[in-house]
Formats: sequence, C-alpha cells, structure tokens
Amino acid sequence: MAALQAQRLFLAPSTSTPSTSAARPRPRPRRSSVATCLAALHVPSGIHAAQENLTFQLDWIETPRVPASPSAEVSLEKLRAIADAAADRAEMHDIIGRQRDNWSHLLLHSTNSLTLAASAMAALAPAAPTMVALKASAGVLLATAAVTMAAVNKIQPSQLAEEQRNATRLWRELERDVRAALALGAQTTKADVKEAMDRVLALDAAYPLPLLPGMLEKFPKAVEPTRWWPSRRPAQPKKSKSFGRRGSAPIASGNGWTQDLEDEMRGLLRVIKAKDENEFLTVGKLVLNLNRGLAVAGPALAGTAALASVFIGSGEVGTWASGAAVIGGALAASVNTVEHGGQMGMLFELLRNCAGFYRKIQEDIEANLAEPDVERREGGELFATKVALKLGRSLSDLKQFREMASPSVRDEDIKEFAGKLF
Repeated sequence: MAALQAQRLFLAPSTSTPSTSAARPRPRPRRSSVATCLAALHVPSGIHAAQENLTFQLDWIETPRVPASPSAEVSLEKLRAIADAAADRAEMHDIIGRQRDNWSHLLLHSTNSLTLAASAMAALAPAAPTMVALKASAGVLLATAAVTMAAVNKIQPSQLAEEQRNATRLWRELERDVRAALALGAQTTKADVKEAMDRVLALDAAYPLPLLPGMLEKFPKAVEPTRWWPSRRPAQPKKSKSFGRRGSAPIASGNGWTQDLEDEMRGLLRVIKAKDENEFLTVGKLVLNLNRGLAVAGPALAGTAALASVFIGSGEVGTWASGAAVIGGALAASVNTVEHGGQMGMLFELLRNCAGFYRKIQEDIEANLAEPDVERREGGELFATKVALKLGRSLSDLKQFREMASPSVRDEDIKEFAGKLF
C-alpha cells in the first residue's frame, strides 16, 4: 500500500491538466556545452500510465574547468614564440636563398663576359692601330675577371643558395611540429620547450644567415654529414624489457616492438652505414676535390692571361703573348662555366645534406634500440612506418634487411642500398 502511494506521488505531475501546465510554463534551461542528463522511472506493469511522461530532464550540469598551472601556461607561450620565430626564420632563409641564387647566375655570366671580351681584345690588339688601348683594356678586364673569380670561388654562391633552400625546408618542418603540438592541446612541459629550443639552436648553427663572418667552410679538410639536429642524451640504464637477439618466433608485446622488428632496424642501421651514407660521403669527396681544383685553376688562368696581355706588341714575344692571353682567357671562361654553371658547390652541399639525412635516420634507430625499456620507445609500428617513408620503401620491404643484422653477413656482401629516394 505504501509503495502504491509513492508511485501515485510520482505519477501526479504527469496527470495534470493541460490548462495548469499552460498557466505555469517552466522556464527553458540555459544551453551550454555540457551534454544533457536524462533520468527515467520504471513503472510496474500494474500501473496503466504513459511511461513517456515519467522521463524528465535535469538541469544542465556545468563541469568545473580545471585551470592550467602557471608553468604550463608559460610553456605554451614559449612554444608559440618558438613557432613564430621558426616561421620568421623560414621566411628570411627563403629570401636570402633567392638572392644568393641570383648572385650565382649574375656573377657567372658577368665574369664570363669580361673574360671573353678581354680575349677578343687581346686577339685583335697586334693588328689594330689602337694596339695600346686594346692591350690595356684586355689586361684590365682579365685582371678584373681573375679577382672576381677568386672572390666567387671563395663564397660559392650556388652552395650558399642550396644551404638556404635546405634551411627553409627544415625551419618550416620545425614550425609544423610545434604548431601540431600546440593544436593537440596536450600538457606542455619544460622538457618540450627545451627540446624545441635545442632544435632552433642546432638549425642556427648548421645554416647561419650571415655571409661574413660565420659562413660555413666551403672547402673543408674532412667531409662530414651536415648536422641540423641536437645531440641526444644517452638513455639512463634501467631494467631491460627489450628483446634479445634473434629467437624462434616474434614476441607480440612491448609498445609495438617485436624481436623481428628490432632485427629489421639493426639490419637497416648496418646497411645505411655501410652503403648509403658512405656512398654520399665518397662522392662528396670527389666533388670537393674537383671543385677545389677548378677554384684554383680559374683565377690562375685569368691572371696568367692578364699578365701575358702586358707583353702584346713587344716584338716577337708580343705574338706569343697575344696567343697566351687569348688561350688563357678562353680556358678561364671554360673553367668558370664548368665550376659555377655546373654548380659544383651546390652539388657538394647536396651530397653532404643527403649524408646528414641518413645519419639522422641512423641516430633515430640507435636511440630507440638503445632504450632498454620498450615502453619508453616510440611506438614500434609507427616508427617503422616513418623509417619506411623516409627511405621510400614499403613496410614489407623492410623485412629483407632482417638478415643483415646477422654477424655472419659481411659489409662487402651487402649490395643493395637502404634508401630509394636518392
């Protein structure tokens, strides 16, 4: 009896007359971003009432927003500042790269024009009535060409332009990474800010904006891969959860890492060191030596031609001097065209950057394999996908490098390169 009275109490509002409901309308609850909370009462089968009237809507419940800590807000602002600085750096490098590319073309054509014009004057001088004027003009033009060649060979405008092009791409990549981190809205820490700042400083050191002083050495004694990323700190030794050497079957656990995947990464690491990076460094040395020889030969030939032009018209020696000036000027223009028309400096910088690209992949693989706790590594499947994309391969292609991790395979037996992009 008591239960029936309680049910009638709940049913009483639903049986009210329409006039009563119209006379006292309920105010509409204020909308908010919080989801509606609904509650309903179950009516026993013995009570014949409209059950849909028993569903009633509660007021909107506002969940309190947890304010971010002051340190997190400061870290967010720092990351925004780093992203803005990266965008500004990318714009500056892009503008300067275009300017230095213009230098490369303008100086090439200007120097060749000076040299060829001087050679023509030296050839015409012995038979011309104005021999002294032509001889002096040829000497001045050849001397100017020699000085210009020496200065251009020192700064290598095509190499400067390639540095700025690569720097523009890397600064834009850094900006995208920081913007993506900000868009995720994840908790930002001081470590994130420090990592971004380290990348900024590493890029500034790898690709300086000033021409003089601070310009990168264009003819280094040793060819090393370009490094535009910060050095990684060694992992702290902890209890190892990584997989051992090759076993009978892959172990499906550990943040996407399996024993087969580790062997694939070890094999890739070995192939990249033995083939890809070594190939680019070897070719880079050849290009550097060729460029060094051309950089010396061009001004030397132009200077020799300028010196020979002084003796034009001096008896029997004058005929030989005229020929030497013409031949020296023509050879100087040819050497200058091969060096700067072929953009030997740009080619050397490109090879060095490609070697740095593979060096970075090596260090990424080494950093993950050196981490003893697989839960602290980057996700195995995601990391393998990133490596495959960088190498221009599919995930199935990486399986062929598994056997390269075996010590029984010698470096001389490795024939295929890891990368297919370049």
